[in-house]
Amino acid sequence: MNKLKQRWGIDSNLQIIVILIVFALTGSSAAKLAGPVCDFFGIYRETSPWYLYWMVRILLIFPIYQILLVLFGWIFGQFDFFWKFEKKMLSRLGFSRFLN
Repeated sequence: MNKLKQRWGIDSNLQIIVILIVFALTGSSAAKLAGPVCDFFGIYRETSPWYLYWMVRILLIFPIYQILLVLFGWIFGQFDFFWKFEKKMLSRLGFSRFLN
């Protein structure tokens, strides 16, 4: 655990537990919310081709995850950590010009 604390630049074990909880909640929530968003756009699992439904759903999970990660980080008092994490992840994906 010390290695992870050092890598992330955090101090306490409680902080690491909170961060892991935020990651878990964000992933579960993003996957859960992608279904209703697909329904909103008229892409239903029963009527759409399976590849279209899953492709759209997976593509929707990415932006939903990004938004929820910062939101849950803020709710749990770890906004600074998750904002830095978000900027680092998006810059690695090539979105660095939008972050400045």
